[in-house]
Amino acid sequence: GKAATFSVTCHHIHAMIPGPPSAQTIRKIAIVGPECTGKTDLAQFLAGHYQTEWVPEYARAFLNKLRRPYEASDLVKIAHGQLRMEDEWTSGANRVLICDTNLIVIKVWMEHRYGSCDPEVLRALAARHYDLLLLTNIDIPWEEDVQREHPDKRAFFWEWYQREAAASGIPVVVISGDRETRRRTAINAIDPLLK
Repeated sequence: GKAATFSVTCHHIHAMIPGPPSAQTIRKIAIVGPECTGKTDLAQFLAGHYQTEWVPEYARAFLNKLRRPYEASDLVKIAHGQLRMEDEWTSGANRVLICDTNLIVIKVWMEHRYGSCDPEVLRALAARHYDLLLLTNIDIPWEEDVQREHPDKRAFFWEWYQREAAASGIPVVVISGDRETRRRTAINAIDPLLK
């Protein structure tokens, strides 16, 4: 009787109310590369250009609050924090979400520092979907920062990141050159994904 009619009516009304865009409609762009290669600068620019959200690097805030040298278990916590932020920022994104980093960075960091990557991080990385990797080149000057560890190994890490990006199965665009060239290359790579 009335109860059945009411539930059907509510179902139809609910189906007509548009909800937030689903995660499937948001294109996810991850910017990865060695230390001090312009990832954050590019992420902020792209978020402004596309009027969307950008996910900052969780590690920076985490390490700023840490009152001791970091350990391998801290990098697992950083990985979880990065993914939580990514998930939270997705709901406010406008067609595209710009990620200042992803777990490829944590993987390289753990393997270099500790000789292997935690299986939990590897599983999480394998389960994540990205539409594009922007791989930032080392062709810009090094800037000192207390959290940056390897100014003398930029070429070593550049080679490593190229291998990781190629193995990821995600389309990769290398970001090189001056600031304007980098920005133009990134936009030219992202625009076709939004059509």
